[in-house]
Amino acid sequence: MNIKEVLGSKVLDKNAYEVGTVSDFDFDQKEGTIKSMVVSLKKGVFSKEELEVAFEDIETIGGYVILSKELPEAEETEEEVEVQKS
Repeated sequence: MNIKEVLGSKVLDKNAYEVGTVSDFDFDQKEGTIKSMVVSLKKGVFSKEELEVAFEDIETIGGYVILSKELPEAEETEEEVEVQKS
């Protein structure tokens, strides 16, 4: 599977809740590895329209991209989201 096939794929959290679609990747050019994936969020999920997900938090890439963690609920503030990332 190549990057072009993954772009636009639906992204699900570990509870199979659809959070958005893959819109981009961030690469480490020196190492030649993927550092993170950018997810365009469904409207109303967070105050931001995009979320960067660390490569380590991706469980599976196939028909869907499945994350190994649960994403916070819509009513949580951006500050709470930052605390959870740490």
